Amino acid sequence: MIAQFLSYTFIQNALLASLIGAITAGIIGTYVVSRRMVFITGGITHASFGGLGLGFFLGINPLAGAAVFGLISGLGVEYLSKYQKIREDSVIAMIWSLGMAVGIIFISLAPGYAPNLMSYLFGNILSVSRSDLVVMSGLMVLVLAIFIPFFRLIQYITFDEDFARTSRAPVSLFKYILAGLVALTAVVYIRVAGIILVLSLLTIPQNTALIFSNNLKRIIFLSIGIGFAGSLTGLILSYTLNIPSGAAIIFSLVLIYLLASGVKSVIRTRERKTRPG
Repeated sequence: MIAQFLSYTFIQNALLASLIGAITAGIIGTYVVSRRMVFITGGITHASFGGLGLGFFLGINPLAGAAVFGLISGLGVEYLSKYQKIREDSVIAMIWSLGMAVGIIFISLAPGYAPNLMSYLFGNILSVSRSDLVVMSGLMVLVLAIFIPFFRLIQYITFDEDFARTSRAPVSLFKYILAGLVALTAVVYIRVAGIILVLSLLTIPQNTALIFSNNLKRIIFLSIGIGFAGSLTGLILSYTLNIPSGAAIIFSLVLIYLLASGVKSVIRTRERKTRPG
């Protein structure tokens, strides 16, 4: 069965996408969770729906339009919250609702029918193509090229932004760069899990990793492993039960989180029992 499972080209592409995506989302998602940017990421993801609608309307690749909208949204949140003295949650709510509204308008105006719309909403990793893998690989390389040499600076920005500023580090520049990477990661992951579920892929593995460690580097590596394990499990469930792959992956990640929470609870109970006094 395993040999037959691995013999299909679309399964091979899905496995590669799972690995590449786990690395990218493991790194970016750790930054998102540690900086408590989950709501921001959700706003960027939903705002990108406007780009999808524009892509359908203009007859271009919808993900290209989503990438543009996602970048504008991510950078816009940083700019408006800093320079226009608008509360960050208010900016996100406006961008979130505007993106969804624009997407619906353009899709309604687009000629013909948008046949792939459901896959963008709920994802379908089994439809990932070689060109999608090239884009995902390019984003992964870009993320690694920024995080590896500047990891210490990013760590300071994540946990102690004031200290980073007093050290005369280019904090504002890197916050814009990281906001752009968050936006691009969210958009690229739409192909895997869709707009509705993509936020889970950037948060569930990281919160599972947080059960066992508070060290940023360890959280990243644990998140990558958990993300890939959840994706692999979800793919197997999707193949054997004939259910949507995106939902199966999220379901698997939640099960891993619950299992990890249970294991941690057992360990804590045993430690309390064996503690002297």
